[in-house]
Amino acid sequence: MDSNFVTTAFDFEGCKIVKNLGIVRGIIVRSRNVFANIGASFQTLVGGNITLYTELCEKTRLDAFELMVQHAEEIGANAIIGMRYDANEVMQGVTEVLAYGTAVVVERK
Repeated sequence: MDSNFVTTAFDFEGCKIVKNLGIVRGIIVRSRNVFANIGASFQTLVGGNITLYTELCEKTRLDAFELMVQHAEEIGANAIIGMRYDANEVMQGVTEVLAYGTAVVVERK
């Protein structure tokens, strides 16, 4: 599935939804490692963007997104609408990132 066919909106301009396949999701649970925590601690001393955590968050979101797309493809979808992210701390230093949306089949009008 082309990532152009994943949207936070509930339709695609120029396309019609011909089948709703239900909710799909990708869930990733990640922990911060000791080395990242040490490096991030040094970055907090100078302020600004804590790049180690930014990179970890971006990678985790990408992995959750790709897993969601994979699940949609497995059930025959060619698009996902209403896509969202959610994150929860499972325990200290362990975070769950959820990518979810509605898997659909779309056709060009």
